[in-house]
Amino acid sequence: MPKYDIVIVGGGCVGCSTAKHLAEDRELDIALVEKEHRLAAHQSGRNSGVLHPGFNYEPGSTKARFATEGTTRMKAYANERDIPLREFGVVVVATTAAEERRLSSIQQQADANGVETEIIGSEELEEREPHAQGRAALYCPEAASVDSQQYVYELAKEAKNAGVDFYMGHTVESVSASSSDVRVRTDKGAINGDYFVNAAGLYADKLAAEVGVGTGYQIIPFRGDYYELVPERRHLCNTMIYPTPDPELPFLGVHYTRRTDGKVIVGPNAVLAFAREAYRNTEFDLGELRDVLSYGGFWKLMMEPKMMKVAWEELNKSYKKKAFVEASRNLVPEARAQDFVRSYAGVRAQLVDGNGELVKDPMVQDGPRSLHVLNAVSPGLTCSLPFGEHVAEQVREEL
Repeated sequence: MPKYDIVIVGGGCVGCSTAKHLAEDRELDIALVEKEHRLAAHQSGRNSGVLHPGFNYEPGSTKARFATEGTTRMKAYANERDIPLREFGVVVVATTAAEERRLSSIQQQADANGVETEIIGSEELEEREPHAQGRAALYCPEAASVDSQQYVYELAKEAKNAGVDFYMGHTVESVSASSSDVRVRTDKGAINGDYFVNAAGLYADKLAAEVGVGTGYQIIPFRGDYYELVPERRHLCNTMIYPTPDPELPFLGVHYTRRTDGKVIVGPNAVLAFAREAYRNTEFDLGELRDVLSYGGFWKLMMEPKMMKVAWEELNKSYKKKAFVEASRNLVPEARAQDFVRSYAGVRAQLVDGNGELVKDPMVQDGPRSLHVLNAVSPGLTCSLPFGEHVAEQVREEL
């Protein structure tokens, strides 16, 4: 039975970033356990790849700090290591008078967070995005697109070169802590450690609960479906076209993103997934669905009138292409149904407390010989370098 100083579970951007930063201390023996045979198989590889500079996050919040710092650090990291990254910038489009007024509030947040933005009129919007339509827009030049999978593999390469052992294809079945060590039991045998870091993403709450941590919370999985523009219609979006966000809702809504590979993806919607890794409408796990439907916090969340309305609209977008296309035409009226083909989907691990409140900031809790990343919600990819460093520093303090 192998024994390590630290055992990390989770091969996504946070787990690999934590491993990289911990491995800078060459005296530590570290293992990273991942149930898939490849890294970034779930949230870290099934996202838009956008670096969000932090213009839309509450000033002073952990999310705002990590997003602004993370954007700067990711750009430098990608450029140093030849990871595909393009600094496109983003236009946040206002289509109504109320949204236009909201742009000023967003700009105030951006100023407080140290993010460069500019409110532009319809004429300049047309110059930047000729096919977008709106009364005005917030332009943020710092937004960028990165190849998220290559980024995670580069983190893992650094960690491995520094001595971290990777256990790929090892599904964790249970975790237990004693006064002397932690035992991580997998389907291929047990791995012991002096300390355990839980960066298991969609299953982080499950592993935490095994050692009595985070019992007042539960992860609710929300699937986001993406379409992409057919090649001959990619000219409809030059960079990134976003709607003006509603501060009362956790999800941004359908938007356009040009990726580093030149594809233009459109989405995502946000609908309850019938399993934590259900990437299609037809996939489900009865046990996991039962866990969601029996959780009081879920029903308190969904009983909010605005959430009920949005849930119905998002469900329609998931099952009816026409509804998805209509939502996308709010930003780009020239878009037609035949311009869209189905692409991939991702599942967001949204932490919800017992009162039905969404946990919006990153959350890390300690436990018996362990540290648990219970919430690394969007923009988790953007935040991952400073967030992984933060987790590593907490582990060193505990050790």
